[in-house]
Amino acid sequence: MVRVVVLAEGQTEEQFIKRVVAPTLYPLGVYLEPRLMNTSQTAKGGAIHFDRLKFNAKNTLKMSSSPVLSTFLDLAALDTDFPAYADALRKATLYERVSCLEEALHEVITHETGCQPERFIPHIQPFEFEGLLFSDVHALCETEYEWHASQKKLDEIRHSFDSPEHINGNYATKPSKRLEETLIPKYRKTRHGPLAAERITISVMEAECAHFRAWINNLKNLSL
Repeated sequence: MVRVVVLAEGQTEEQFIKRVVAPTLYPLGVYLEPRLMNTSQTAKGGAIHFDRLKFNAKNTLKMSSSPVLSTFLDLAALDTDFPAYADALRKATLYERVSCLEEALHEVITHETGCQPERFIPHIQPFEFEGLLFSDVHALCETEYEWHASQKKLDEIRHSFDSPEHINGNYATKPSKRLEETLIPKYRKTRHGPLAAERITISVMEAECAHFRAWINNLKNLSL
């Protein structure tokens, strides 16, 4: 069994990994352990600055059990202090931008911790977790009966972009904001996010979201 600690952005992402992603990989011999980052002596989760990530990464990689480390961070919430942030903005496509950030993050973390390169698998989700929920709008709307009244509008949003991962990431138009402004009863991240993801299923998300699929494949390959 390969143990993988996944540093997650918040409680929703933590539950998504625990309830949706981990059960898919466990039969392959890959055990995912989502973990919120320490943000102070008494708090976990919240804003992710690079120094905070680096601190948590070092503590994880030096554990005596020698786990593999991965991350599940939202591109939309990424702080400007992350390695290669300015370089990534100059990339022509979304996936080039995210790959630039992940490659730089991998280089810095492995260099500063001295860990073997294969022990760190960075993942930055474009633009945020809620983008994955647009992989199947009908299944998303099954989460609350009243949400079916909004399915047409959500379908229009989805089909305005190349993929769920391309749905705009600025504050006013990021996926979570679109859900909050469209759905009645209002979309509540920690309550509805994991429930909707379970209905949509990881296989549908992989089919619709290329960057997410690549991360899952990297984790699956740990069992080889």
